[in-house]
Amino acid sequence: MIPRYSRPEMSAIWTPEQRYSIWLEIETLAAEAMAELGFIPEEAARAVRERGAFDVARVDEIEREVKHDVIAFLTSVTEHVGPEARFLHLGMTSSDVLDTCLSVQLARASDLLLKGVDRLLAALKVRAHEHRMTPTIGRSHGIHAEPTTFGVKLAGYYAEMARNRRRLEVAREEIATCAISGAVGTFANVDPRIEQRVAERLGLVVEPVSTQVIPRDRHAAFFSALAVTASSIERLATEIRHLQRTEVLEAEEYFSAGQKGSSAMPHKRNPVLTENLTGLARLVRSAVGPALENVALWHERDISHSSVERGIAPDATIHLDFALHRLAGVIEQLVVYPDAMLANLNRLGGLHNSQRVLLSLVEAGASREDAYRLVQDAAMKTWRGEGPFIDHLKASPAIMARLSAAQVDDLFDLGYHFKAVDTIFERVFGRAV
Repeated sequence: MIPRYSRPEMSAIWTPEQRYSIWLEIETLAAEAMAELGFIPEEAARAVRERGAFDVARVDEIEREVKHDVIAFLTSVTEHVGPEARFLHLGMTSSDVLDTCLSVQLARASDLLLKGVDRLLAALKVRAHEHRMTPTIGRSHGIHAEPTTFGVKLAGYYAEMARNRRRLEVAREEIATCAISGAVGTFANVDPRIEQRVAERLGLVVEPVSTQVIPRDRHAAFFSALAVTASSIERLATEIRHLQRTEVLEAEEYFSAGQKGSSAMPHKRNPVLTENLTGLARLVRSAVGPALENVALWHERDISHSSVERGIAPDATIHLDFALHRLAGVIEQLVVYPDAMLANLNRLGGLHNSQRVLLSLVEAGASREDAYRLVQDAAMKTWRGEGPFIDHLKASPAIMARLSAAQVDDLFDLGYHFKAVDTIFERVFGRAV
C-alpha cells in the first residue's frame, strides 16, 4: 500500500512485524492453555512467554529455503526460545495461526473503521443542523425538481452512514472468530479447550466448524460491508463534485492558502478530494468479487484464498479508513453558499411550484389530466424563457376560473416545502432537547 492513501494507525496492522507479533501471541496463548490443562510442562510455556521473539529478516531467509512461512516463523522463534520451543504448535496446523491472525487483524481494522465512521457522522450532524433550513433546489435526473434544504440533504447522508456503521459492526462480529482445531478441523491432536481459551484471550469467539480453515463466507460478508460503505462515500463525494461545478457552485471543498488547482490554469479550484474519494471507492469495491470467489474452497482446505487475502485485506481496509477520514475532513471544512443555492432555486422562474399548482387545481374541481395540461402549458413558456411562471398562470383564463390571484400567490410560498423538516430531523437525529 502506498503511503499517499494510508493512515499510519491502519497501515501498522498489516506490517510483517505486526503479523508475526500476532502469530507469536497465538502460539504463546496456545502453549499457556496447553500447560494449564497439563498437556505440556509449565516451564515450556513460561519460556515461550519470556523468550519468545522473532526476526523478520531471519524469517524471510528461512522461508526462501523451506518455502513455508509458518515453518520459517516457528524456526526463528525456536532460535530465541531454545529447547522448550519443541512444545510450540503442538497438534496445530498452519491455518490455526494464519486464520486466527487474520481475524484479529480484521477486527482491529474494523475498530479503526468504526472510528472513521463516527468522525464522519459527527461532521454530517453538525453541518446538517447548521443548514437545517437553508433552501436549495432538489434535483431529479439532474434537473430542477422541488425545493429541499441543504440540511435535509446532509441528514440523508447521515442516515445512510449510520446504516453503514451497523453493517460494519455486524461484519466485525462475524469476522472475529478463532480456529485452533488442527488438521481438517477435527481436534484430533489439539483439545477444543485450547481453542476456547485462546479465543477468549484474543477477544474472539470460536469457529463452530473450521474444517481447518475459517469458512470464507464470513470474509465475503466483511468485504461486502466495506464495499457498501465505500459506495455511500462515493455518493456523497459525487454530490459535492456536482455542487462545485462552475455552473452550480452551491458548495465547494475548502481551498487552503497556497493551494494550487492546476499546473496550467492559475484560476482553477478543483474538487480533487472528492474525485479522489470516487477512485478510492472503486478500489474498495474491487475486493468483493475475489472475496466471494474465495468462499468455494476445495474440501476441508486449500490456499487459493490466501494470495487474494494478502492483497485485499490490507488494501481494502487501508483505503476505506483513509477515505472515511478524508470525507470527514471535506464535510468539516465544506464551504457552503446559501445565496447561490437560493439563486439557483429561483433560476427557473418559480417552476418548482408546478406540482403545488397542479394539486390546487385538482382540489378546486379540475380533472388531473386537464390540470396537468394547463400547468404544463404555462410551465413550458417559462422553460423557453418567456417570463415568470406565476405570470403565465395568471394569464390563463382556465386556471383563473378555478383559482384567485391571491390563491396563486400563496402557492409560491417557499416555506410550504419545509413544513416537515423538523419531522425528518427527529427521525434521523432524535427529538431535540
